[in-house]
Amino acid sequence: MQWRDVSDNWTAYIPRILTQWPGLNEAEVQSLDGDQDAFIDYLSKSKGEDRVAAQMELADWLMGGEPIDVTMDAQNDNAQIMSSAENVPAGEDTLSDDAKFGAENANATPVGRT
Repeated sequence: MQWRDVSDNWTAYIPRILTQWPGLNEAEVQSLDGDQDAFIDYLSKSKGEDRVAAQMELADWLMGGEPIDVTMDAQNDNAQIMSSAENVPAGEDTLSDDAKFGAENANATPVGRT
């Protein structure tokens, strides 16, 4: 994962960051607002280590994949919906009404019965 992704979805990543570094203060992490340099400084001060060690620790964490709870966070809903348009066949309007496929609230007649 890239820091840009973390920064763009900062509020969604905060629980993940606090799981990785449980000694951090949630309010202070929130106030960093995705600033990588500020986060490295805060991490190094809170752990009592030098900036390079904190930077390496962050780099190791970034080697992991994007967690599914971040991908599915509510702030990403619109992007997920818009990306689903890639699965709509050519020529079909992605925003068209799906009423022709049946009413969602009506009981369907079983196949072969009237």
